Amino acid sequence: MKVAVVILNWNGKQLLERFMPSVLAHSPGADIYVADNASTDNSIGFLRDSFPQVKIIQNPVNGGFAKGYNDALKHVDADIFCLLNSDIEVTKDWLSPIVDIFRDRPDVGIAQPKILDYKQKDFFEYAGAAGGYIDRLGYPFCRGRVFQTLERDHGQYDDTREIFWATGACMFIRREVFEDLCGFDEDYFAHQEEIDLCWRAGNAGHTVLYVGQSHVYHIGGATLHNMNPKKTFLNFRNSLFSLTKNAPSRYVFPLVFARLTLDGIAGIRFVFQLKFKHCLAVLRAHVSYYYHLKNTIKKRGKGNKKGHYYVIKSVVWAYYITNVRVYPRLVKD
Repeated sequence: MKVAVVILNWNGKQLLERFMPSVLAHSPGADIYVADNASTDNSIGFLRDSFPQVKIIQNPVNGGFAKGYNDALKHVDADIFCLLNSDIEVTKDWLSPIVDIFRDRPDVGIAQPKILDYKQKDFFEYAGAAGGYIDRLGYPFCRGRVFQTLERDHGQYDDTREIFWATGACMFIRREVFEDLCGFDEDYFAHQEEIDLCWRAGNAGHTVLYVGQSHVYHIGGATLHNMNPKKTFLNFRNSLFSLTKNAPSRYVFPLVFARLTLDGIAGIRFVFQLKFKHCLAVLRAHVSYYYHLKNTIKKRGKGNKKGHYYVIKSVVWAYYITNVRVYPRLVKD
């Protein structure tokens, strides 16, 4: 089974210098690619001089995460794509547990390893932790990470199990699944496009897995910090995109209406926190959502699940009202 590790880069020379050695040392048998999104920091020259064994794909524009990978993966010959952030340190034998599962289980279309914090290596990291889920209203959370609360890793999630979404920071996906789903939705640009892709994969009958026997360390926030207003805009808007595209038909209108209402409350909360730019980002997210609404509705697939797609009705209620901050108390497995 041919595996390609594909790192999307935009002006990340320092990250490549820091983390490329671990990728090359611990990925035997895999082809290593860097897909460059029109960097201006001499990333390409540095790679050619320092890591000549790395294959380089040069995208003509910075189309963000979604378009960047869509364009680059057309030039990658592999059975399994590993989409790896440039700010990740991989570990010995990180590939084999996941590749073995793809080999043994044809139902598995997407998988992720355990994502730990590079700065505090005994804690889970925000972007993915031990596998992602959403609540009924489409709010994402993870085993090991609920909103801003991160759990310490003491082996509680060393299992292999089905999840709802896998992190884009380190996502393994079969080539034919990626192509059948037409890749990432480029309207997302960045943030939550992996949730949309996994939701579409699940609607199409593919299994998404978390594999706890593999782990990597992620810095996080290297592209956009969690409290960057642009990230607020993308997260609020893109979550609405995903609900509109993928939720069961009979639920779409009431779910979107409820989300728009709660987003408004979140905007007011930002005002009381004196985070005016974030309040404006929520407003801009709604304007952009309405602007794209007609086209978003056209993207609804025929395979939308009729049953449940969520594991809890409201993670917002649980977290902020009942003070439940960790996954084991949130969801009864």
